[in-house]
Amino acid sequence: MPTQVHVGRDDLNSATLVEGPSTKLADGAVRLEVESFSVTSNNITYAVVGEQIGYWKFFPAPDGFGIVPMWGHAKVIESNSDEIAVGERVYGYLPMASHLDVVPGKVSASGFVDMTDYRQPLPPIYNQYSRLNADPEHDLAREGERMIFGPLFKTGFLIDYFMRSEGWFEADRVIMTSASSKTAMGLASVAKQNSPHIKRIGLTSEGNVDFVEATGLYDQVFAYKEVGRMSLGPAVSVDFAGNGKVLANIHEHFGKNLKYSCLVGVTHIEQRRGPAGEAGGLPGPTPTLFFAPDHAVALFKEHSPQDAGAMMAKAWKGFLADVGDSVTIEKHSGLEAARQTYLEMVGGKVDPSQGIVIEP
Repeated sequence: MPTQVHVGRDDLNSATLVEGPSTKLADGAVRLEVESFSVTSNNITYAVVGEQIGYWKFFPAPDGFGIVPMWGHAKVIESNSDEIAVGERVYGYLPMASHLDVVPGKVSASGFVDMTDYRQPLPPIYNQYSRLNADPEHDLAREGERMIFGPLFKTGFLIDYFMRSEGWFEADRVIMTSASSKTAMGLASVAKQNSPHIKRIGLTSEGNVDFVEATGLYDQVFAYKEVGRMSLGPAVSVDFAGNGKVLANIHEHFGKNLKYSCLVGVTHIEQRRGPAGEAGGLPGPTPTLFFAPDHAVALFKEHSPQDAGAMMAKAWKGFLADVGDSVTIEKHSGLEAARQTYLEMVGGKVDPSQGIVIEP
């Protein structure tokens, strides 16, 4: 019997385990059994901006509820498709649930696209599934890292690519909030590799300063209350936290020295303003939301899939070398563990040195 975790769309601190009825598999469809997925701050962002950006639309739930999307692995347990066999494993966008039905289309040796009708208006990057038997990124020994860091690393890669394409807006430093977050670490690593002339400055909560410094990814690390201590100069900010007060402090401190203000995630949801911590009337540039799927489309327009994949693969290997043992992967069994982990993350109670993988 399929099981799902339903989150209150008007109350993200509400999450319930729900069993659904067994249904007949549609013609041409494939039934996936969810094997594993990670729970990170990225998933909290999906929930926070679920209404504005449409993340609730990927996996429908009853009115008033939503299913938070996850990145992970699944196994084909039933197939009405001539091209996808029972027993095959895939990697991609999955619900916080035990099962998912997909309709494979555009099938190739390396993957397929879910052609289910309600997913067609949504960003295509989320509808693609990799077939692990022919996936160049797949490494059985690194499945945990791929789930935890992969999507977040790619967002960091795309931010660096965008900033480089804009000449870093003539800045010589990048200020990153929520510097302990995996997306910020991804950006810091890629910038270290591809934009070494840009000084990397991390902002984090006081309790995470030691962890962030120990990663070795940042040239300088400050606690949030120390924004005023940062030296002035041409800078861009990348706000992963969604904390309106911190963002305002950065704008007020740097003023005209701030050349671009980029909004990415929402890890401090209790202090968000608007879809991603937007704050109006700030000195300096208008904060601009970074939507990774749009930038992924731009990347693949400028480079062939093979070249873009090679660029990301090179940076990914560098990232894994940078991260090393800074994050310990913890595995938990059952969707109840997923529900509890989600609620802890919404409450900001998860240690950044932990990477959590759920095996439903």
